[in-house]
Amino acid sequence: MRRTVTDAPCALLDRLPDGFLDCPANRLKDILPRPTLFDLPGRDPQPLFVSTLLHGNETSGLAAVQEILRRHARGLNRSLILFIGNVEAAAANVRTLPHQRDFNRVWPGTAFPDDSLAHMARWIYEYVERRRAFAAVDIHNNTGFNPHYSCVTRLEPKYVALAQLFSRIVVHFQRPRGTSAAAFAELCPAITVECGKSGADAGVAHVVELLDACLSIAELPDHAPAPQDIELLRTCAIVKPPAGASFSFDGTPADFVFRPDIDHLNFSELGAGASFGALGHEDARLEVLSGEGFDTQPINYFDYAGGQIRLARPAIPAMLTVDPRAVQQDCLCYLMHRIGMDGLGYSRTDASAH
Repeated sequence: MRRTVTDAPCALLDRLPDGFLDCPANRLKDILPRPTLFDLPGRDPQPLFVSTLLHGNETSGLAAVQEILRRHARGLNRSLILFIGNVEAAAANVRTLPHQRDFNRVWPGTAFPDDSLAHMARWIYEYVERRRAFAAVDIHNNTGFNPHYSCVTRLEPKYVALAQLFSRIVVHFQRPRGTSAAAFAELCPAITVECGKSGADAGVAHVVELLDACLSIAELPDHAPAPQDIELLRTCAIVKPPAGASFSFDGTPADFVFRPDIDHLNFSELGAGASFGALGHEDARLEVLSGEGFDTQPINYFDYAGGQIRLARPAIPAMLTVDPRAVQQDCLCYLMHRIGMDGLGYSRTDASAH
């Protein structure tokens, strides 16, 4: 029987509504008029927690979950707690609506603890905490050219092993605050997966493989991977145009005139002097936030000599995009460095060596 908890800040169901498995993201609001948490039983009662559509225009996770549930129509190997997030933004095919907080910035640890979405996220977190989850997976897309990769906030063997089920590329991050992966890492191994551009068949298929594995395995290994089996990076900086600044990717005059192919630089090992574009006026400067802790001062990553925007030191960018809305709602990119491993734990490689 379908279950509804009247005092819950989101819908709570223990079965799928009619039409859910074949419903595209932009019509999901007709079936699920608000954010919905599904608690679906499986042979192993320790649940996998999966969140998707935290950003309404990132739809690969929904398609992958629908395929998994079709494949396991006779019963899941492991219980599944599934959160379907921003159905309103999905109906408009946007990341988030103008009046909303970002659904992936409101989880415990958020900078906005009094927001109504943060209260909902806290309620879901505590619900999953009571169920003693096996692992947590948050599914996302990005708008530029990126490989598929996993993100973790803890460099512990089980967390990294979960990340490796999706990709050998694993990114360690501390910012932004209030992400699902950061919150659920307090409870169990937790990852964010970035599966390329929204709706691409390869991304959906890759997430299906990950979820199948998570629903099937009994436990995650508790030892460090072999160095050749992992590409481990850490986010060191978040790069944004300042609020109110203009920018373009097609040569249109603006405060920042970024190169039109900038998203093809993602996950490339760039040296000092690599070009991001040109300044529209000599005083324009990009905002660079530390990615490594809330009180850490950011490193100066850019040189603006001659009106050009160039890296001042080596770095590896991720999530560079030519989508103006993505830049406005999130950032231009993240800058990363490779890090090393030490025994069963992990240690940071000195950034000055890069």
